[in-house]
Amino acid sequence: MKVRKIQEGPGWRWGFDPNAETFPFLLGSEDWALELTQDEFADFHRLSRELAQTVTAIADELMEEEKICCELSSELVWIEIEGYAHAYELRFILCQGRKAEGGWPPAMVPALLNSLQSFDPGET
Repeated sequence: MKVRKIQEGPGWRWGFDPNAETFPFLLGSEDWALELTQDEFADFHRLSRELAQTVTAIADELMEEEKICCELSSELVWIEIEGYAHAYELRFILCQGRKAEGGWPPAMVPALLNSLQSFDPGET
């Protein structure tokens, strides 16, 4: 039997329950939580990584006070970052089925993204 995995920090959490059939993943904050399918989480994971890499790539070209807004989407998930290269909020919307949404303020995003990137959804 595989073991559930929960990662959390101030204002964020995510988890994986390999024994759950329909919704094995969880994303949440202090105020909300949402279960995701494996495909929804895989897209969220990939798109959030791509957005973070984009911000890192363009950060040196931006003035410190210059705001950015970038979005990516798949058939399952729309995701957006908005703010400054050094501090941005992250929002997402599930595009099919439940059509839920969630997000985190800038102070929570770096730790959340670091934790998510340590997980390989292909290993599930």
